[in-house]
Amino acid sequence: MIVRIMGEGQVMVADSHFTELNKLDDELLAEMEGGDEEGFRRTLGALLDAVRRLGEPLPDEALEPSELILPGDDATLDEVREMLSDNGLIPG
Repeated sequence: MIVRIMGEGQVMVADSHFTELNKLDDELLAEMEGGDEEGFRRTLGALLDAVRRLGEPLPDEALEPSELILPGDDATLDEVREMLSDNGLIPG
């Protein structure tokens, strides 16, 4: 799946990694619902770090459609809240 991190670029992430990413997404959703700003910051960073670590960066000149868009490190709780679906940032 092609994932875009806002402000950074795109990475190709194998479907086999989405179990790990979904766990972090579930944790992020719970922290947001509880208003835990510190936990939100920590987990958002961990989620983005995992995508960077597990994914293969696409060249800057590649203009592939992103199947998933994640906020950047500096996104606020309210900005991420607007991006959420009922399942979090990552479907499934």
